[in-house]
Amino acid sequence: MSENKKTEEFKVNSEDFIAKIKNIVKEGNARKITIKGKDEKEIFSFPVTVGVAGVVLAPVFAAVATIAALATECTISIEH
Repeated sequence: MSENKKTEEFKVNSEDFIAKIKNIVKEGNARKITIKGKDEKEIFSFPVTVGVAGVVLAPVFAAVATIAALATECTISIEH
C-alpha cells in the first residue's frame, strides 16, 4: 500500500522564519518539517506529531531559532 505524501516548500528570510515554523506547527497538518539552506542542503529536520505539547517542542524551537539567526535565506519543506 503506498502513502500519498504531499510536500510544500516555502522560501523565507531570517525575519519570517520563526513565525512560519510556529504557524506550520499550530496548523497541525504537517508530519515532518525540513529546513534547507541556500544551497538546498538539509540543515535540520524534525517530525511533527499530532498533539505534541509545546514543552516537548521547546528544544526544537531553540534549534530552529539558532538556524534562523545564522541563515539569511532558507527553504522550509513541509511533508503532509
